[in-house]
Amino acid sequence: YSVEQVGSWAMRYLQLENILVNNIVEVLEADLRQFLTQLGFLSFLSIPIQTQLGEIGILSCSHHQNSHVWNENELELLKAVTDQLAIAINQAQLYAQTQANVTQAQAQAQQLEAALQKLRQTQTHLIQAEKMSSLGQMVAGIAHEINNPVTFVYSNVIPAIEYTDDLLNLLSLYQEYYPQPVPEIQQHIEEMELEFIQEDLPKLLSSMKMGAERIRQIVVSLRNFSRLDEAEFKAVDLHQGIDSTLLILQNRLKEQAGQVGIEVIKTYGNLPLVECYAGQMNQVFMNILVNAIDAINEQNTQRVQCQSSSLESQENPCQKPMIQIQTEVVNFSWVMIRIVDNGPGMPEQVRQKLFDPFFTTKPIGRGTGLGLSISYQIVVEKHQGHLECYSEVGQGSEFVIEIPIRQRRG
Repeated sequence: YSVEQVGSWAMRYLQLENILVNNIVEVLEADLRQFLTQLGFLSFLSIPIQTQLGEIGILSCSHHQNSHVWNENELELLKAVTDQLAIAINQAQLYAQTQANVTQAQAQAQQLEAALQKLRQTQTHLIQAEKMSSLGQMVAGIAHEINNPVTFVYSNVIPAIEYTDDLLNLLSLYQEYYPQPVPEIQQHIEEMELEFIQEDLPKLLSSMKMGAERIRQIVVSLRNFSRLDEAEFKAVDLHQGIDSTLLILQNRLKEQAGQVGIEVIKTYGNLPLVECYAGQMNQVFMNILVNAIDAINEQNTQRVQCQSSSLESQENPCQKPMIQIQTEVVNFSWVMIRIVDNGPGMPEQVRQKLFDPFFTTKPIGRGTGLGLSISYQIVVEKHQGHLECYSEVGQGSEFVIEIPIRQRRG
């Protein structure tokens, strides 16, 4: 009821006074008498209730059939009820406040957890980015240092071949027109094995040319892998990035003491140029291939029997370690890269945590648990793509990368 309805008694209620009316005829205030008459009250008793939060209410008893003279026992009984009611209301309000505090605390805890998770992700990204940046700088530096002398050798080996051909032709002419040299020259010819030199020198220079060309290709691959200047989306050849990454890992793929060499089978589709962060995608290829190599080497060390992966065309048990890379266009607007190894595979509980930050099954000092987590962020968050892993114990592992050919703008 509003203060206007209650009338002049409103202030008495606010001052926590008990109001006792044996007969409304005794009420002098016309507005209050009219109010009680409208309610059908003939006798009226009210006691105020105040909560700990300062709220004020009224508990009242009334007679409707006839007037009633209120006695002391009735007043004490109603007062006891209001006291218990006030306690109950205070407890309810305290409980509600406690629940509100708990809800607020849970919300704050969730916000803190989300902030902590974001901080950890940022930390892992910074650590891995710094790691890859250092690797990229080192690779770019090596490529630059190698490029200058190799360019000098390669650019001069062709004229050297031409000059050698001219000299050998001239020597042949001398032998044709002067078949009988003086004894001293004849002795020197026999000592230096001129005939062998005439046959082997062109082969030697040709081998040098091929070696210089190979080093030039390696330098180009190193530069493609580092891509330090590509901080924006660019249309790039993903096959080139995969090949560059394989070149960096070539030493780990070769046969070594105690480890069988790993065969790499590439089944490349006709991919268009794909808009992406080229350096970051190379980082993804690097992380996945390193994990595949580690898994296969672990299997070789433990001599665990395994089976071929699903992509293997020949029905041949896993006698030779193998990594298969397959690319193709999906739905005309996406590209898919599948990287399959015939390693030992992994149980489901490990596969489910594979992309969690800092999760690793490797011994201390050999893995940080950052590589695949960063790879997931690069593919999913940076390129709006998908990164999935399928694996069973004894069946190897398969990583599937899908990214759009063109990135959405804005």
